Amino acid sequence: MRALRNNTDSRARRGLLGDSRGFSLIEALIVLVIGTILTVIAIPSITAVVRNYRISGSISSITWSIHSTRYQALMQGYPYQVVFSSSANTYQIQNMQPPAVSYSNVGSAVPFSSWPVTLSADTTLNFKPNGFVQATTGLLNFTITYQGLCQRLTVTNYGNVSITPSNPQPTCP
Repeated sequence: MRALRNNTDSRARRGLLGDSRGFSLIEALIVLVIGTILTVIAIPSITAVVRNYRISGSISSITWSIHSTRYQALMQGYPYQVVFSSSANTYQIQNMQPPAVSYSNVGSAVPFSSWPVTLSADTTLNFKPNGFVQATTGLLNFTITYQGLCQRLTVTNYGNVSITPSNPQPTCP
């Protein structure tokens, strides 16, 4: 009697569930189509975020080099300068340690980005021991562009750096 009841129970379960095991081909295709649509929608957003990240990283590197060079001039008590090369996408920190009469390199040239970022012009910023900053080559403001995005970097006579616009834009102000 017990075997009969178990047999009936198992037939009832098979009737309700059928002989299905796993997903049907249509269900798998629907999930695949939904995943593809979501991926296609996300790609432009991810590309924009990566472009913003790359130009922001370059701006941060350039800003750091300016602040660091000014700090060294203030702390060491003799002139320093940072030389930005638009053709090589590098900066070189130099100092004029007494009794020297010309600048000498401190370390080697450092790339400010590993991406093809464009600097508007070669620029040399000279930092006096009293904190005063002047551009001996180029101007105290220059632009950085990457794949159509642009930001302007402005340095005041006392080393404050401002970046406009705050988020990278297709055109610079």
